[in-house]
Amino acid sequence: MTLTDKQKVAEFLDMSKDYLGSGYKSEKIEYQFDDSQAALTESNIDSNNDLTFDSIGKIAEEIKVCRNCSLCEKRLNAAPGEGVPEPLVLVIGEGPGEDEDKQGRPFVGRAGQLLDKMLAAIDLSRNTNCFIANVVKCRPPGNRDPYPEETGACAHFLERQISLLKPKYILAAGRVAAQTLLKTTESIGRLRGKSCELTVLGETYPLFVTYHPAALLRNEDLKRPAWEDLKILKSRLE
Repeated sequence: MTLTDKQKVAEFLDMSKDYLGSGYKSEKIEYQFDDSQAALTESNIDSNNDLTFDSIGKIAEEIKVCRNCSLCEKRLNAAPGEGVPEPLVLVIGEGPGEDEDKQGRPFVGRAGQLLDKMLAAIDLSRNTNCFIANVVKCRPPGNRDPYPEETGACAHFLERQISLLKPKYILAAGRVAAQTLLKTTESIGRLRGKSCELTVLGETYPLFVTYHPAALLRNEDLKRPAWEDLKILKSRLE
């Protein structure tokens, strides 16, 4: 509740007391309200969302019933994301695949199993110190790349997740995630190994780019450079 709202409520209650009591308007009382909470609330309003009362669970429930783009029409389940609060690393991929669509969880198919092994190799896990999410929360048909209007429709969900989770590092897994987050058309080959930053709702987070695990399943030659990426990430985390 803002400072103005508090003052209006107090005036209304005084008016009601006068009406139900003597019927005459009494002398106006000047109330001194603490405006710290008001400032907090106003500073955290982002378009249609009051982030002061936001939560990862609330975002997940909104995602499950979202109809902001055409991806909702053929989904079985949305995959909001999963992991721990205040993660060391937030892993952001492209979007759900067939297995994720069936289970409503991110990265649970073959690529997800490989991701879990990659993270475990540098002491990371969605069960202890990571959160896993995607730039779109519903499966694109045939696992195609999501269209800009689809990533745009999901952007506010991801921004709110990042703002609440406050990860120490963001790991963009794959070309689509990296290009979407960094708003660039640069190839993943040029983005890998760079020190990037992502600013979300006024806060800046270090971001690191590597190959999507699905790419490693298609091309084993990418496994060595991906491992080099993970070792660099580990050294930066330490």
